[in-house]
Amino acid sequence: MRLNIGIDVGGTFTDFLVIRDGGEPSIFKTLSTPEDPSIAVVDGLAEIAAAMDPPMSLGELARSIDTIVHGTTVTTNATLTGTGARTALLTTAGLRDALEMRRGIREEQYNNRFTNVPPLVPRYLRQGIGGRLDRDGCQVEPLELADIRAAIDLFRAEKVEAVAICFMNSFANAEHEHLAAELVRRELPGAYLTVSSDLLPSIRFYERVSTTVLNSYVGPKLSHYLDQLLGRLQEIGFAGLLLIMQSNGGVMAPAVAREKAALTLLSGPAAGPGAGMFYARAHGHDRCITVDMGGTSFEASLAVDAPIMVNEGEIARHRIALPMLGIHTIGAGGGSIGWIDEGGLLRMGPQSAGAAPGPACYGRGGRRPASTDANLVLGYLDPGYFAGGKMALDRAAAERAIEEHIAKPLGLPVEAAAAGMYRIICTNMAQGVREVTIKRGFDPREFPMVVAGGAGPIHSCLICDELDIPLQIVPRTSSILCAFGMLMSDLKHDLVRTFVARLDSLDWPRLEGLVEALGREGDRLLDEERIPPESRRRHVKFDCRYVKQYHEVSFVVPEEALRRRDEAAIAAAFHAEHNRMFGYSLEEQAVPVEIINVRLQAIGRTAKPAFARETPSGRSAERALKHRRQVYIPEENTFREVPVYDGHALRYGNRISGPAMIEQVTTAVFVSARYDCVCDAYGSFVVYRKDRADLVASVIDADCASSAAVMVSE
Repeated sequence: MRLNIGIDVGGTFTDFLVIRDGGEPSIFKTLSTPEDPSIAVVDGLAEIAAAMDPPMSLGELARSIDTIVHGTTVTTNATLTGTGARTALLTTAGLRDALEMRRGIREEQYNNRFTNVPPLVPRYLRQGIGGRLDRDGCQVEPLELADIRAAIDLFRAEKVEAVAICFMNSFANAEHEHLAAELVRRELPGAYLTVSSDLLPSIRFYERVSTTVLNSYVGPKLSHYLDQLLGRLQEIGFAGLLLIMQSNGGVMAPAVAREKAALTLLSGPAAGPGAGMFYARAHGHDRCITVDMGGTSFEASLAVDAPIMVNEGEIARHRIALPMLGIHTIGAGGGSIGWIDEGGLLRMGPQSAGAAPGPACYGRGGRRPASTDANLVLGYLDPGYFAGGKMALDRAAAERAIEEHIAKPLGLPVEAAAAGMYRIICTNMAQGVREVTIKRGFDPREFPMVVAGGAGPIHSCLICDELDIPLQIVPRTSSILCAFGMLMSDLKHDLVRTFVARLDSLDWPRLEGLVEALGREGDRLLDEERIPPESRRRHVKFDCRYVKQYHEVSFVVPEEALRRRDEAAIAAAFHAEHNRMFGYSLEEQAVPVEIINVRLQAIGRTAKPAFARETPSGRSAERALKHRRQVYIPEENTFREVPVYDGHALRYGNRISGPAMIEQVTTAVFVSARYDCVCDAYGSFVVYRKDRADLVASVIDADCASSAAVMVSE
């Protein structure tokens, strides 16, 4: 028996998805260990070994694993909490304040009291170095090696752990940066080093210096964690392939992750959008919204044919200019704490109870009311069946916490306060979905929502109500969707070079030479990862803009247009994308288009697990009925006794009329009064608005179709 395992380390839980020889996936969860996340990884593997049939020793399990794909929050948490490495910066003389000046634009233009986030490198550790290159990479002033040596002496005295090197115009000529890097490696051999021309050789100085500093800031933390993880895995006998999830939705080898640590800044959530598309395509959709509500955070993302990518973003207000999935994250999870603000208004999060002490109902010392406490009081959670009964919840403790901190200050009954907490966190999450849809020019009503996370399916009906989304898909692997997505991910490497040229006067031989050079670099990386040529593919993208514009639009260049040197076809692709994003193009005005950057994504396809479809099992879900209990119904603002179904016993074609609860070991699904549910061929729960039964025609076969309409009329 051979195994593939996806592991997603979150702030509260560590998730595992186990695939055995193409068989049915198995789901496991264990509490995270923030002090050393690798402990939870090994704890979870031990739990998996004990659950095998027949049970295995940890060593036997480790030797049976072919591949582990691992997502980590180590770099994200280090940035969010300001606990990264003591970092220094070598940059061009006169430019050391660029990290603080940013783009020279206040982020909140109408807030006169707004201050920028403090730089990750204090000013005295940002050292200016003599030497200058012009925009074409030609030397204007020679590099001052004496300045570098003096800076290294300072760094050594200040016990600097990491160094970032970023010189002006080094994207056009890396010679000065490489000379400086050689000195740093020789004089500070123990320091983590990032060179901007190796990490991000593209135009725009602030974006490049910020990204380079971020990489050095989180690099030592990630390297230390990978040492711990690899050491523990070797101790238990693991000799398979370990891959690390990266922010662009692909995976990479640990050696690449060490060198380019900033690629893991959205490591865990980045697997979700790809998994969401898998389930959306099963229902004939080429687009979806994927949401994931875990213990600490809520992530929302969008996919149209493929997950939406962005070339730059922010984490903790620090700019990063590496390609990543367009994921919006807010502090809204099962551990999000309810509190009353200065104006007497109820708020939820972003503070989280995390895994330790956790919500009050965990009985681990938590005293503040969290979202999970509200869900327990509202009847969405069974106190005796949380985590399949492995962890009993204390309803009395949840009620005490809500009464003390929410109900009494607001003069409300405990149940009303819990309902307020539930509604507010749902509203927060709906706003998060608007960030990735309406703000990007998409109508959320046109997308099915794929719902993930242990807590997500409890809140999704209210989120969909607010956004008028009629269809949602709750995968049976919902609680560990990111771990599932990791096993569906390919190896990906994003490469970029600045190439400034107008489309109507392209130097085609130079452009083609650049694309080939990027292709060779991609092949070198895939060679190191032992990807055979037949499993490789590549995408070429241009960052283009109209002449005199400031911002660029990134789009995939049609292969045929490159092959034919068809400038008109490339321009048409740019106009179309500009029109989609901004609602207009300047094609008719014949405004010239210029290229700023050329990008190439080198992809190494990995083997994917196969999932069998179930055969129809009929309409009735009676055999899965467990019991009935009192549950809060948001549409009616009251409690009602509703049926509770065993999600593991539901089969393809089974239908449930809301309001109802569906319980699994690792999650619960609340089907509210406005919705009904049908189980599809992959075991997913397809929840749809009662007046839109037509939306489930693709998930039920012909002999079941007529009964769907009957259920709605009932």
